Amino acid sequence: MNKEMDWDHLRIFLTTMRTGSFRKAAEKLGVNHGTVHRAISALETDLGTRIFDRTTSGLQLTQSGEALISPAEEIETQANNISRKISGLDLVPSGTIRLSLPPALSHGLLSDMLRGFSNAYPEISVRAIATNRVSDLRRLEADISLRVAMNVDEDVLGRKLVKFVQAIYASPAYLEEHPDLMNNGGQGANWIAWNDRHDWVPNSAFPKAVVRHVLPEVSMQIEAAAQGLGLIKVPSFIGDVDPRLVRVPDTQLQPGYYIWLLYHGDLRRVSRVRAFVDFAVDYFARNRRNFTE
Repeated sequence: MNKEMDWDHLRIFLTTMRTGSFRKAAEKLGVNHGTVHRAISALETDLGTRIFDRTTSGLQLTQSGEALISPAEEIETQANNISRKISGLDLVPSGTIRLSLPPALSHGLLSDMLRGFSNAYPEISVRAIATNRVSDLRRLEADISLRVAMNVDEDVLGRKLVKFVQAIYASPAYLEEHPDLMNNGGQGANWIAWNDRHDWVPNSAFPKAVVRHVLPEVSMQIEAAAQGLGLIKVPSFIGDVDPRLVRVPDTQLQPGYYIWLLYHGDLRRVSRVRAFVDFAVDYFARNRRNFTE
């Protein structure tokens, strides 16, 4: 090595290693392909060895690249610790909050919550990251995470906000086309499912209905049900706000999951994070009935 390594080059190396390609690393980091390529080339020059082999099937770590992972991750941890602690000196509720949440929670709920939050804190902006992937708060992939889960076992601060219920919905026209749903167990009707696991159907209100479509996002299911493609089982706080859908009569509410609010302990003194946490806790408490009825 002929000079000190640039931390930014190490950061780009770790992202490239984790994503497996220059293109994906560039997308993850929000830079262009050339920036990633130049950073890796500069790092290889500093080290005096190749860290990636470029093959037709993609990037492959060399032995030197493998050896670089552990010390690079140690430096990453230290850099993140510094960033969190310096951010903790912030006293004024202003700036940007990166909020990670699953797409299901961004369907109506987020905009309603942001309306009140924006009025209360006009100097704070929210950058939403809608993803079903669990954001790593320790690596600062997000400042705050709203997550749907029964339990959370990460080393982060968390608040269990509410446990929502689910209901069965369809369009009024679909119910008119299937007037005997309750009497025939759903014979002739279709379910729209979340995934390929259909073991819940026999124990549902309509065990004779068949899974016709698998749509893994709640917005897809809402639109499909609104177009009369079948029955959906979604959280009541989502289904109830869409005027194109109605709860299927004489069906019972079913338990869902907890909504958690999570954030890293080092950020608890950051005023904008504290402001959002306090507002979110109050928002869910005030609107609890929307999630449980």
